[in-house]
Amino acid sequence: MQTKTFSISGMTCSHCVQTVTKALKKLSGVQEVNVSLAQKSATVRFDETKQSPDGIAKAVVEAGYEVDGEGGDVDAESAGDEESEESPSDDSLPAARASPAKKTARFKISGMTCATCANTIEKGVGRLDGVVTASVNFATEKLAVEYSDGALDPQTIERKVESLGYEAKFESSTLENGPRDGHRPESVADEGRLVFRIDGMHCASCAGNIEGRLRSAPGIKSVAVNFASEKATIEYDPSKIDRARIFRIVRDLGYIPREKEEEAERQDRSEFYWLLYSVTLTIPIMALMYSGAMSPATMYAQFALATLLQFTGGLTFYSGSYHSLKNKSANMDVLIALGISAAYLYSVTVTFFPSTMPTGHLFYETSAMLICFVRFGKMLEARAKGRAGRALRKLLELQADRARILVNGEEREVAASEVNVGDVIVVKPGEKIPVDGAIIEGASSVDESMLTGESIPVDREPGDEVAGATVNRTGLLKIRATRVGKETVLSQIVRMVDEAQGDKAPIQRFADTVSNYFVPAVVLIAVATFVGWLSLGKPVVGGSTFILALSASIAVLVIACPCALGLATPTAIMVGSGIGLGRGILFKKASVLENISRLQLIVFDKTGTLTLGKPRVTDVVALDDGLDGARLLRLAVTAESGSSHPLAEAVTEEARSRGLEILHGSNCEEVGGKGIVCELDGVRIAVGSLRLLERFNIDTSRAVEHAERLMSEGKTIVYVASGGELKGLVALADTPKENATRMLSELRELGLKTCMITGDNSRVAKAVAGQLGIEEVEAEVLPEDKINAIKKYQAKRLRVGMVGDGINDAPALAQADIGIAIGSGADIAKETGDVVLVKSDLTDVVRAIRLGRFTLRKVKQNLFWAMIYNTLGIPIAAFGLLEPRWAGLAMALSSVSVVTNSLLLKRVERKL
Repeated sequence: MQTKTFSISGMTCSHCVQTVTKALKKLSGVQEVNVSLAQKSATVRFDETKQSPDGIAKAVVEAGYEVDGEGGDVDAESAGDEESEESPSDDSLPAARASPAKKTARFKISGMTCATCANTIEKGVGRLDGVVTASVNFATEKLAVEYSDGALDPQTIERKVESLGYEAKFESSTLENGPRDGHRPESVADEGRLVFRIDGMHCASCAGNIEGRLRSAPGIKSVAVNFASEKATIEYDPSKIDRARIFRIVRDLGYIPREKEEEAERQDRSEFYWLLYSVTLTIPIMALMYSGAMSPATMYAQFALATLLQFTGGLTFYSGSYHSLKNKSANMDVLIALGISAAYLYSVTVTFFPSTMPTGHLFYETSAMLICFVRFGKMLEARAKGRAGRALRKLLELQADRARILVNGEEREVAASEVNVGDVIVVKPGEKIPVDGAIIEGASSVDESMLTGESIPVDREPGDEVAGATVNRTGLLKIRATRVGKETVLSQIVRMVDEAQGDKAPIQRFADTVSNYFVPAVVLIAVATFVGWLSLGKPVVGGSTFILALSASIAVLVIACPCALGLATPTAIMVGSGIGLGRGILFKKASVLENISRLQLIVFDKTGTLTLGKPRVTDVVALDDGLDGARLLRLAVTAESGSSHPLAEAVTEEARSRGLEILHGSNCEEVGGKGIVCELDGVRIAVGSLRLLERFNIDTSRAVEHAERLMSEGKTIVYVASGGELKGLVALADTPKENATRMLSELRELGLKTCMITGDNSRVAKAVAGQLGIEEVEAEVLPEDKINAIKKYQAKRLRVGMVGDGINDAPALAQADIGIAIGSGADIAKETGDVVLVKSDLTDVVRAIRLGRFTLRKVKQNLFWAMIYNTLGIPIAAFGLLEPRWAGLAMALSSVSVVTNSLLLKRVERKL
């Protein structure tokens, strides 16, 4: 084993630490990784027979950072090999000097029919130079491509997808790794290119009118409006004009720009119209088929109707098959096209060459009904998928459209998208707050249920932060905008949910692998079925055996659709993430929703996570018979009320909560690190530590027993003396949050172990842990060592979750298998965490784990039924027990059943 330290430049935050750590941990032979943001280095322990320093440095470069200098310290085991295992020199790492950052671009994909299509796109895009990874989610029809910045652009990716036979629409991109300022990824979602539909155009002059008006707008570089496809493609300067302004120009001209969600609804309508069209042609074919009068006229009529349907309603299957086979793969379209073609071509032969088929049977109705049933399934599937993604659309609908800003003392109403940071916004009672900001004037109750899920409005006053899309209930507010556009809390939530639903869970890889081999295997089974039936009977062309062989092979092709397999995982993930969103639990990736269900140990930060994060008075002990607790507390607050020390503020807050009169002493003096001394009516009052009282030679012997008892409980003691005598004690502690005990108890019921990690001394830590029932305690841990505590448990082969809220928790959140950030915590913790608890409610930790388990269970159910369906359906069809038309209906309903089963996940919401 060997240990080397690499100097890394470009890391600016714990998100960078997380990126480098995960990149190195994936390498074979790497046993341990410790990345330090402060030292700008990575210390890696690895097996030199499986991994080299060059390989480690290359992984850092590919992650988007630079490797400077040479490898450092070598452990005792590798000391003898130090000379032979030198770290890479400058010459060995030319790419490290100019390593490009990485971008992740997201696209909306149209034209996919099954999981095999998704795999085809992944492989095709993955072959482009500069592409690191490509991932397609079949259910959400999203493509995410990670690529080196500058290596290619979104338009190149779009063209590649189009060459594969599908349509890609660029949505957004994010600059992820590499040198940058600040800890947040640089959003470049608005790259200056926009493609959208336009409704309401009647002729080419309408398109020309739109083009002319848009070209005259400032910031517009080029405009192309296609009347036939009803699409507009615009390139513009985002610093001068934005999407909302472009859409408003189009609307002002009397036309309707269509958003992505509206396009989805349009697609649903299109599927419905195609189904209606197919049924309209199929009904007369069925009527002629079963009329009993099989004259040449009826045969020709069936041929005419079937041909029209075959090459209009069924054309999509031929188109999909062509592109699939051109890309050396086979998808659902290939199966359907083979099935309907076999039925149609056989029927055409019987119609026009009856002498070759003396006892021929027409299959026109089979081909027509197959097209109808597949169209029917696709329509239901599209609608079901739309329901699964409804949570995200509801979020988008929450945003305010208009804002009222103050300009030179006058109110001016503008589009919410035109508000800039620093603008003062006026929000009247009952109105939505348009952007994030801070109240500068007024007080009100604000309904924050869209963010927190809590129905009771929260009182807000000057200085308080408010979030966009929340509702001002009572008073008039003046708010200074602090975050607008894509930086608002709501926009960030939408982005995280969208990315989570577009991500692939690990279990989905299994389904993808199966579907890669599934279609070719089905074609072979269909051929074997056809040959098998012919060999069993009379090999007479046109005989009953031939009809049965043809029918059985078509049924095999049709019933074996891999759609259900492709939809099994992503639809359940979509529903699960939507449920979490409704409860204020944000899962950043689909993989998180799956992996959180497998956690074995949950590690909690203490201060601010399990506890309130500030001291509170827990005990007031008066030592004089004539002095009760209230009078002792009033005596203490006489000195403490003028101090900003956290302990003094806690004593003052307790006195106020009890309604005590607060007297202010004179000649107050803070004795550094010991306490406060002041005078009241000529009597000296001393409030502070034991050392303060010792300075004034005040006897504390009668308080020893009380002090030891309170300190054994992990409490801090404040001594109160007046007139040279000790009057009593005030004990303070950082108390546990209200629901912490219940949450930990529920975690234990789920079979998880718990651990608390803190920088406090062991006595305080053990007292808090004992009060909460936590099994293990890591005390007196420095912030930079929290990550090592996580590694220690991971070395025991435990799957570890970390719950934290502070900046010092970020490295541990990154190191943990699942990082869970408290919503009220630091931004860097929320950025690093895999899960964000928006409501800052600790019981949401339990809900997140339960939801993960429910979702994974539903995914497994879907995969089981999808595979069982094909396992049972193919033999039934092969044995001739299922007509092709009913096989088509069964195939259509199988996909719908999987999506419907995923939607049933919503029933578990009340069990969380």
